[in-house]
Amino acid sequence: MRHLSNLVVRLSCVVVILVLEIISSSSRAYGEVVSVSRMKIIDRINKKGPYFGIVVPNSFEMNPLLHSPSFFPDHNHPYFDFSGNANPQLQIGDVTIPQYWAHTGLWNWQRFGDGADDELALESNGDYTRTIGYLNISGFNNQTTNNTKSVPNLLNNVWYQPEEIFPVYGVPEIRQHAFWVPADPIYFEAAKKLEDLKLRGCVNTTCLPRSPIVVRVKSGVSANVFVDNAAYRQFLNSKFGATPIDMESAAVALICSQQNMSFIAIRALSDLAGGGSSLSNEAAVFASLAAQNAVDVLLRFLALSSS
Repeated sequence: MRHLSNLVVRLSCVVVILVLEIISSSSRAYGEVVSVSRMKIIDRINKKGPYFGIVVPNSFEMNPLLHSPSFFPDHNHPYFDFSGNANPQLQIGDVTIPQYWAHTGLWNWQRFGDGADDELALESNGDYTRTIGYLNISGFNNQTTNNTKSVPNLLNNVWYQPEEIFPVYGVPEIRQHAFWVPADPIYFEAAKKLEDLKLRGCVNTTCLPRSPIVVRVKSGVSANVFVDNAAYRQFLNSKFGATPIDMESAAVALICSQQNMSFIAIRALSDLAGGGSSLSNEAAVFASLAAQNAVDVLLRFLALSSS
């Protein structure tokens, strides 16, 4: 599963969660990139200030990070991850840095018989909205072997909804709605300097068609759904302009937004989210490559941030 793990490094007063391939938390983790004296300064800052965070959930995703020669984990802050790719212009192994993240797992499932012009349940109270858009489950029916006659699409439409947050800078107990959460503009601009980084393109003797790249993209989306379906992959790309698809980054983005903390996510692409071969998910082969590429980009980003 594309879960997130958390590795943390605090610099100045800003919390930056580098999700993906790594949001990493350990000042000792970057000894080969940052000097020992500078890491001691970061250690002291870590005791007081905000964090650079990393997110990793299980051994499948953690092992590539632990085997990296550039990384020494702090067992107090273990986290890391990679994502599926919904963008046909990019390939497995590429590392993406989205400008915006959204959580696409909160829906209002519309009752059968209502359409796009009909008000949703509780919409008039401000709880739900039709401004973001919907997915029509048009191919579904209840046809069985005993009844070959098609029936109406009882599943109808699901409408995507923003999350409710209660920002620390807002009025207590007054909610705000958030769908697209922006990356910190300073960090996003700085990430442009990562685009010349050389990344690995082979797993043993299996190589990708071209060398992977680092690229800033418009948006990424998260939900508590592992996407391995070509049609939904295409929908997320065409509807929301999504490139990386994962299960964690939006949660980190929303918490950072609520706490008024800076955020950026770095996501390496480990598979095609159902858009590739019908035989298997590509992550089985390329997860370790995606993990290593994410580590390399994270370390470069941290070096830039500390300089």
